Amino acid sequence: MYLNCHTYFSLRYGTFSPEELPKAAREAGADAIVLSDINNTSCAFQFVQACRAEGIKPILGIEFRQDGDFLYLGIARNDEGWRELCALLTESSLNGEPLPKEAPEFRHCYIIYRRLPKGIELLRDYEYVGVRPEEVNHLFSSYLKNYPEKLVVFSPVTFADQDGFRAHKLLRCIDLNIIIGKLEAKDCARSTESFYPPGHLEKVFQQYPRIIANTRHILDSCHTDMQASYLHNRRTFTGNEEDDFKLLSKLAVSGCQRRYGPKHRKAMERTHKELKVIRQMGFCAYFLITWDIVRYAHSAGYFHVGRGSGANSIVAYNLDITDVDPLELDLYFERFINPHRSSPPDFDIDFSWNERDDVTDYIFKRYGREHTALLATYNTFKGKSIIRELGKVLGLPKADIDIIVDEPMATEKHHPFARHIFKYGKMIEKFPNYLSIHAGGILISERPLNYHTALQMMPKGFPIVHFDMYGAEDLEYHKFDVLSQRGLGHIRDAVELVRQNQGKAIDIHNLTAIKEDPNVKAQLRSGHCIGCFYIESPAMRGLLHKLRCDNYVHLVAASSIIRPGVAQSGMMREYIHRFHHPDSFTYIHPVFEEHLGETFGVMVYQEDVMKIVHHFSGLDLDESDILRRIMTGKKKSSDTFRRLQEKYFRNCRERGYPDELAKEVWRQIESFSGYSFCKAHSASFAAESFQSLYLKTYFPLEFMTAVINNFGGFYSTEQYIHEARMCGATIEAPCVNHSTYLTHIYGTTIYIGFIHIANLERKTAIFIVEERLAHGDYRSLRDFVNRVEISKEQLEILIRIGAFRFTGMNKYELMWEKNAVHNPLIKHVHHATFFDTEPESYTLPVLAETEHEQAFDEIELLGFPLCNPFDLLKTKFRGDIKAQEMKNHIGKTVRMVGYYVCRKWVTTVKGDIMNFGTMTDVDGHFFDTVHFPPSLAKYPFKGKGCYLILGKVVEDFGFPSLEVSKMEKLPFVKDGRY
Repeated sequence: MYLNCHTYFSLRYGTFSPEELPKAAREAGADAIVLSDINNTSCAFQFVQACRAEGIKPILGIEFRQDGDFLYLGIARNDEGWRELCALLTESSLNGEPLPKEAPEFRHCYIIYRRLPKGIELLRDYEYVGVRPEEVNHLFSSYLKNYPEKLVVFSPVTFADQDGFRAHKLLRCIDLNIIIGKLEAKDCARSTESFYPPGHLEKVFQQYPRIIANTRHILDSCHTDMQASYLHNRRTFTGNEEDDFKLLSKLAVSGCQRRYGPKHRKAMERTHKELKVIRQMGFCAYFLITWDIVRYAHSAGYFHVGRGSGANSIVAYNLDITDVDPLELDLYFERFINPHRSSPPDFDIDFSWNERDDVTDYIFKRYGREHTALLATYNTFKGKSIIRELGKVLGLPKADIDIIVDEPMATEKHHPFARHIFKYGKMIEKFPNYLSIHAGGILISERPLNYHTALQMMPKGFPIVHFDMYGAEDLEYHKFDVLSQRGLGHIRDAVELVRQNQGKAIDIHNLTAIKEDPNVKAQLRSGHCIGCFYIESPAMRGLLHKLRCDNYVHLVAASSIIRPGVAQSGMMREYIHRFHHPDSFTYIHPVFEEHLGETFGVMVYQEDVMKIVHHFSGLDLDESDILRRIMTGKKKSSDTFRRLQEKYFRNCRERGYPDELAKEVWRQIESFSGYSFCKAHSASFAAESFQSLYLKTYFPLEFMTAVINNFGGFYSTEQYIHEARMCGATIEAPCVNHSTYLTHIYGTTIYIGFIHIANLERKTAIFIVEERLAHGDYRSLRDFVNRVEISKEQLEILIRIGAFRFTGMNKYELMWEKNAVHNPLIKHVHHATFFDTEPESYTLPVLAETEHEQAFDEIELLGFPLCNPFDLLKTKFRGDIKAQEMKNHIGKTVRMVGYYVCRKWVTTVKGDIMNFGTMTDVDGHFFDTVHFPPSLAKYPFKGKGCYLILGKVVEDFGFPSLEVSKMEKLPFVKDGRY
């Protein structure tokens, strides 16, 4: 009898989870229920699975609403009906049009109205009117009683009990952004929208048996066959599976000959072995579609990085999907695909942040909008945001809400409503709040996606499905991860800047030569990698120095052990120790020495776990991968785990291993698999790092300019500009005759772009550049204001930053002239005049700038000074030692003066806070500081600036740092402008 049931995917409305709803239905004696979330299809398959587990018949529907008003309820008779309903919701969203007030014609659905958009006699065969239980007693006086064949029971389900009803009302207030006292009855569900005891609805409607019969007929005639299947994915690339395999084989074999040469037997054997498995698993189309995406990107001149476990595949390497050579790094294809692995393969394809959308657009146009969509993510109610939302709904002042958020345990300070906030906050915690876009997951389906979900258009112009990556996995969809990152942007831009500035063409994809370049290796070993993808952080700088890392293989390992799990487990330190003292440990078994010699017996990679399980115990590689996945918690299957565990120990006994040895190896496998990292992933990162290193080594100024322009690096723009100066660049403040919107380089001079000036409008900055390119340099302030339409405030910003210094006038003289030549009310001709009118001559009083005025203006407008910040200090003291002298003072207590760069927050085992700081000395060289909890509590950081630091110089595997005892921020000179 329940045709209208909601879960919490009726966003900010329902309160049931998809699993709770069928359980509650079973307890209420229902044998079939209709899921009909409001304008949402997120949990359709989740609901179907939960119903089947509870012995309930699942039926799918959608409650269509417009601006909060109920239009009609659609119920799918079968999977075609579900497609029809999803298509209606999709069309409305994709076209940006409201839902029709009258349901369109359907062939496989039932429609239930509450308010009729037309006469009841005009209803189609499958259209009905819903009657609520509380309305039964009014039927005798209604004209509807004359049409019993058109009436059905309408008893919505939204919450389990009265607490659920209260939670529902709070959700409605959050949705409407109102306080609880403003909530009207029309904006929320009725208090009766719960499951009734068994037999209750039949009793209520007993005078109208036709209504009960109509309702039962709908429930009996509806069904769904929705199943999980890899067949949901696009099955062919060419239109024929056999032709797909022929094309893939052709590309893979010819690519193998190109990559390895015509007579590389090992590479060719592995290529054919992989092709056999790919064909067996039905993944030919998956590889070809990925190849097609990369092929399009290359045709458009875009750079890409293929990473993830897909980089384990030699076929992927041969197809140029990835540049990681699996033979060079001994990567196992079974980590990517094997016949026993049920989950789909995993390609992560990175593009530059400003090129990814074009690649995505190609995919949508290539495979069609009915078959292509991005994955969703669910933004949920969580943590402090719930308290703030509920506090606002209950009308609490901000100060009271802040106390509850900041001191949740101090109940004596809380407003009396706090207990209600905590109670209902716990109820709605993890409820979905709204749908967002997954970082890059794209689905390409065989049948239209509407067979499983409606699509929702997002502000970026691409539609999403309503379910997330876990919902996609449940249905066995294979996602294509098309991601973006800044690292590729600065590599691409640096190559272009070198071409513009030096006239040189760079083959940045010749990784074989780049990885063997001695100068690039030396740059890596130095640890001076600011701006280089993935290896520029202070922690990575220290690790590279400690490991004396100077080759690709070691960088692959470093890229993996720097990750939090490895570091926190203590294995990063153990790895460094074994690197420095290779004679200080013994391998517990020859297999470890043979297969983990590269990493000194430490399981750094997920592939290492597979290697040991395979070679030590004799499990097949595909079984080893399944065991690894279970141990990392990615696949819950206790039966499989138990079977593999038993086989492991059985094989060990058959091989004659002592029980203690077998147990110790098992313990290591179990502990290492929890934090180990995919080697192919690390290798992809390392390959991109080497490309960055090559550019940093040979073209440092163009490279740093590109890093500045791509933003989003580990450091601030100030540090990248500082690094460019350290590499030999002359840094110039923005100038109307030289700067562009982004930062640009001329020879060895870098002009900071207008984009970095605070409060300068983008359209003004772009017009300044366009006008200069069209009609020549600006000759004076008067010429500038005659050609550029600009407000008084915007002009003053440019004067203050020094953008008119080419005139030879100081800021005060320019400000004075501005008043004479600038009239914002005059219409501009936007080009240089043929005859300049002579300005009136006048004598100015002496207008001099103070000593550091430009630096203080730069701090206000750019966020940092372009001079050496040490020049602004009151004191002339620059420390007892500088950064490069630290190694000569190990164990000594010294005073150092450093300019703040960044710091890392760390929580100790006891729960105390400590910091790792990074500073530069007066010469611009980096040094690192350690702030233990007692020191940090007494001498905290006080924002950007220079600090006098007292501490002891310590050394860790040859890398010096300063353990801080005392620290004080040093004052700048007086700002002479005020």
